[in-house]
Amino acid sequence: MTRQAPSMKKTRNRYSPEFKDEALALADRIGVTAAARELGLQTSQLYQWRAKAQQKANTSEREQALADENARLKRQLAEKAEELEIGKKSRGVFREKPEVKYAFIHQHHQAFPIQRLCRSVGVARSGYYAWRQCGGLSSARHHRQAALDYRVASAFHRKQGRSGAPRLTLDLKDEGLSINRKTVAASLRRQGLHAKAARRFKATTNSRHGLPVAPNLLQQDFVAKAPNRKWVGDITYLWTNEGWLYLAVLLDLYSRKVIGWAMRERMTADLVVDALQMALWNRRMPKGVIVHSDRGSQYCSVLYQSMLARHGLHCSMSAKGNCYDNACAESFFHSLKVEAIHGERIRTREQMRQQVFEYIELDYNRQRRHSAIGMISPVAFEARMIA
Repeated sequence: MTRQAPSMKKTRNRYSPEFKDEALALADRIGVTAAARELGLQTSQLYQWRAKAQQKANTSEREQALADENARLKRQLAEKAEELEIGKKSRGVFREKPEVKYAFIHQHHQAFPIQRLCRSVGVARSGYYAWRQCGGLSSARHHRQAALDYRVASAFHRKQGRSGAPRLTLDLKDEGLSINRKTVAASLRRQGLHAKAARRFKATTNSRHGLPVAPNLLQQDFVAKAPNRKWVGDITYLWTNEGWLYLAVLLDLYSRKVIGWAMRERMTADLVVDALQMALWNRRMPKGVIVHSDRGSQYCSVLYQSMLARHGLHCSMSAKGNCYDNACAESFFHSLKVEAIHGERIRTREQMRQQVFEYIELDYNRQRRHSAIGMISPVAFEARMIA
């Protein structure tokens, strides 16, 4: 008589209220189907979350939301109307050689902005201006150069100016264009395209307190041979015209994936607790994980420490004043600020929330190539290791 294997109970993914709010905001901007695909969710989940959110909203809030949405749609409709008009005129041009596209832009540049014309047909403004300077006559070498510049500029803008020559070279290779890094770098220089540059920023947490601190279990060993062995967390601040917005994150050192995050207007213990809760839900409530952070009062708080103990997690803290003990979390904040924040005019905290949410969930975790894991994204790395 054969024994039947015990059935494994399938646990459902759980998501924080903050994640749901930002996911619904993304769905409003790009559509439910597209948002579900980008976030790895089911469309039915987003529809259920939307229905529950609507039930909680009172009449005045719904009316204000509808008014805001109506104003936004009117602006979008005005922009789309112009883009559609350009699209009608440019039929048959999009797949033509760059010179044909430049000629089309030159023909219509008095009726439409050059920037929008270039974006609509998929060329860089610098390429168009170079074509115009040489009278529209190009040598075979210039033709090849213009074609290359078009491919490089397209890849650059798809990554929102966040990738330099090394990452763009790999992106173009995935598209079937095998060129070396120096060629890509030369094309970027020729077109005046520069990946977003770094700025210095300082730590935000306060380690001057009398609360107990944990030993440094990590000891700058940032290698994890499996998921849920080592997590690192930190807090940073983000400036808007409305004031500061504080961001707490947790990364799994195995894949460098951001597995938990939270944003608040105040830097309290609730901020790091909410980020930890999201990480626990995302990783299906693991036990025995080393969770490393600095000695900030938020991480030493009774609220945070009791949560670690309740879920069987091991607390680890950096040495006093040593930022290198938490270098991976610092590196993530560096990437976030360089690639998504610096150079952007972010007026409200809500706009900042959207910017950070999309960077973490759509770009960093799912698309950004990470040097520590073989120049692929964290999600791709975990999928490859599981397979």
